Amino acid sequence: MKNNFSKLLTAYLGNYLPNQVEVSKNTISSYCDTFKLLLRYCRDKKSMRVDKLFIEDISSDLIYDFLSYLETERGCSNSTINQRLFAIRSFFKYVQIESPDTVLGCAKILDIRKRRAVKPLVGYISENEMKTFLSRPDTSKKSGRRDLVLLSVMYDTGARVQEIADITIRDVRLEYPARIRLLGKGKKTREVPILPNTAGLLENYMRERNLIGADKLSYPLFTNKQSRKLTRAGISYIITKYSDGINLVGGDHVSPHVLRHTKAMHLLQAGVNLVYIKDILGHVDISTTEAYAAADLEMKRKALEQAAPITPENIPVWQQDNDLLAWLNDISKPNYE
Repeated sequence: MKNNFSKLLTAYLGNYLPNQVEVSKNTISSYCDTFKLLLRYCRDKKSMRVDKLFIEDISSDLIYDFLSYLETERGCSNSTINQRLFAIRSFFKYVQIESPDTVLGCAKILDIRKRRAVKPLVGYISENEMKTFLSRPDTSKKSGRRDLVLLSVMYDTGARVQEIADITIRDVRLEYPARIRLLGKGKKTREVPILPNTAGLLENYMRERNLIGADKLSYPLFTNKQSRKLTRAGISYIITKYSDGINLVGGDHVSPHVLRHTKAMHLLQAGVNLVYIKDILGHVDISTTEAYAAADLEMKRKALEQAAPITPENIPVWQQDNDLLAWLNDISKPNYE
């Protein structure tokens, strides 16, 4: 008996991911986008009835064709294609457990290798530019004071945008050592220290907005003009508002995630151990954090290349040396002069 695709996909997206694996809404939304694209591809390019689709109809060859379609017709990069493939493979890992009779077909899909993607350099804001960035909110206005605290907390904690949006008063501890509790991916929490200056700004902000008190613990820390919790889009708007003319090292524009990159690079350049940076950023794997070290090294190398030529003028032209052995013998002779 064939296995109904829509039934398994609905159970996977609607129950397994949010309730058992406890992944974030953003991840589920990204997975949904992948399967929308796949189903539309099956309908429009393969003339398949998506309302009567079975798991057995999704072969590894079809997935290979789908990935090629993403590249050639939709112009997707290898990194984007890999994200789509990851979502598909994750689903078929679930399918082979729920429907053991599909193990062979699932295994072929799980064997599809991800494409090699060129990792871009991590763009970040230099210390001087960061000071300029933080000086831009107009602190004579209530909204400007909020923006300054928001940007300061984002930089100090290296938090993701959604983590900032989700902070409640309960998550803030102003007593020494001041820290903020963040709810990260997979609903994992971590506590991140904040510097005294940021703690002082935060305390003034909370007092001004009457956010200190046992009855305010469930209130969101950052709100809009309607006193509603700031959304990801709202935070992005605030960052964009102050980013005009801010120059990045290794990047071209200031995005919400740039403040997270900036904190990581500044910690690294200050000599903080990668293990501590990993914990602050909430990375599951140290290899994710190591990308900052690799990016920093690459930027230093490029800076050295621009500062002075690294190629000596008199380099042996190997392909034009007709007597390489003679040259090697000659250069290896000891010099007694």
